[in-house]
Amino acid sequence: MNKKERLQIPPVDMPEQDPKQRVTNVDEVPLGYTPEMAILEAKRCVQCKRPFCVEGCPVGIDIPGFIQFIEDGDFEGAIHKIRETNLLPAICGRVCPQEEQCQLTCTIGKARKDPTEAVNIGRLERFIADYEREHGVVTMPPKPTPTGKKVAIVGAGPAGLTVAGDLVRHGHEITVYEAFHKAGGVLIYGIPEFRLPKAIVQKEVDYLEKLGVNFKYNFVVGKTAPVQSIIDDNDAVFIGTGAGLPRFMRIDGENLLGVYSANEYLTRANLMQAYSFPETDTPLISGKKVATIGGGNVAMDCARTALRMGAEKSLIIYRRAEEQMPARLEEIHHAKQEGVEFHTLRNPVRFLGDDKNWLTGVELLKMELGEPDASGRRSPVPVPDSEWVEEIDAVIVAIGNSPNPLVPKDHPELEVTRWGGIVVNEATGQTNIQGVFAGGDIVLGAATVILAMGHGRQAAKSINMYLSSGRWSDLEEALSTDRADVR
Repeated sequence: MNKKERLQIPPVDMPEQDPKQRVTNVDEVPLGYTPEMAILEAKRCVQCKRPFCVEGCPVGIDIPGFIQFIEDGDFEGAIHKIRETNLLPAICGRVCPQEEQCQLTCTIGKARKDPTEAVNIGRLERFIADYEREHGVVTMPPKPTPTGKKVAIVGAGPAGLTVAGDLVRHGHEITVYEAFHKAGGVLIYGIPEFRLPKAIVQKEVDYLEKLGVNFKYNFVVGKTAPVQSIIDDNDAVFIGTGAGLPRFMRIDGENLLGVYSANEYLTRANLMQAYSFPETDTPLISGKKVATIGGGNVAMDCARTALRMGAEKSLIIYRRAEEQMPARLEEIHHAKQEGVEFHTLRNPVRFLGDDKNWLTGVELLKMELGEPDASGRRSPVPVPDSEWVEEIDAVIVAIGNSPNPLVPKDHPELEVTRWGGIVVNEATGQTNIQGVFAGGDIVLGAATVILAMGHGRQAAKSINMYLSSGRWSDLEEALSTDRADVR
């Protein structure tokens, strides 16, 4: 099939649950490609001589390589190709913003002058990962020779899991310390079941255990054991504790009953399975009319979860215009399909409650767009004398998170930014303490899963070089030389 013929193939849509049906359950919304759909979508790839899609992937997956396997019907070959560089393909295929990364640079999207018509790389990645799981495909790499080196990973989120998977394949002894009772970090407590089934996350964790990674759960580094003892007991340490500190608006009434942080709301609903109450022990106050403050993916997750928890009305309140929302277009589309109401250019100024300290309403202020701010977006400006009160039963504040402060607080020798993120060498992930590396949201702030994984991959290369050579002061130079030798 020549390039002209491939360009004429339209994108293959993925089947989904009907919106009216899916708001009554927590089952996954997209249903996935069939083999025939995946092969047809794979035929849209023109196998570019310079694959810009790979350059746009933070973990450097050989995208044309695995897509060619799919086109040939060799699904096992495709999963082997993906797992050379990505140990979490079922997760990335579902929650990563491919439209802003690998698909953004796709030749097909550019040729059709519409980035939404790029090859659906994420859907193909999801298909092949699901095929692996459903058909019991074994993709275990050869067992490496033990090096005798011990590495501690603090936090079992996307960055920590990536570091663990990369380093265990070099023969190092890996122990992951996780504060929760399950691994996955934001993948299990933050992303709803209907977007990322937790059984899929567990399968990926099981895979790492088969590779030899050891997990210690309910272990809070900085509380269960001091950071220094973890450093002393290991040859290298990676800190990937994420951005789990919720931000609030600091307005009157924020302590009222019925006002949640997005972290608490989603953790109760996801990790603690409040959607199954009373079968599970975790209740979750939802209310008939629920408002979510914010415009990112987390806000969409909260607003859509509220509907599944029984809310009759679920509102998004956002201080800018809809086109300025940072949420993925797909998430906004799904929220609207399900009946979430969007109230843009609105900003809360205080929360109102009754004499029992229960939330009863939100005082809102109309906004208009002014000049661009540091983000490049037009800043919201209050409209004078435009306040009014909206009756609301529950509010979820989803305006972002800050880096988890526990490890830096316990080990103040770690250099941090004024926002609380750990300072690292951008090229290597090194902190100011020898043998200690960091990456993911504890460095980046709240970012995407795939960016955290990219940070993890970068740090894993540095840690392996450090353990192999003993270099620290010139590690960046050593890595540059190593990369040059590979080229």
